[in-house]
Amino acid sequence: MIPTMAESGEAVIENRLSFRLDPASIQRGDLITLQSPFQPGRMVCKRVLGLPGDIVCVDPTGVKAPSTEHVLIPKNHLWLMGDNAALSRDSRDLWSSIYVAGTRYARS
Repeated sequence: MIPTMAESGEAVIENRLSFRLDPASIQRGDLITLQSPFQPGRMVCKRVLGLPGDIVCVDPTGVKAPSTEHVLIPKNHLWLMGDNAALSRDSRDLWSSIYVAGTRYARS
């Protein structure tokens, strides 16, 4: 999540309850934590860019897909991207499903 969060030395407080009680509370722009589909057991932090029913540009940077390619986000899915888009592995890499562990509440 560079540059939003430092590579080391920062602590993050997760809110693991509110979105389970009200999944609709997740909004575009929220930072969420989840288990990496590429490295099981590793927690990662990503930004929500698309909600169910949204049409999003697959890759606005044009690095991983043409910037003219768009996709409709299915029900019960989110479109996630890391803030360091050039190096991030995220929804552009065809994540099929995600388990959201928590939302970022605060950082120090």
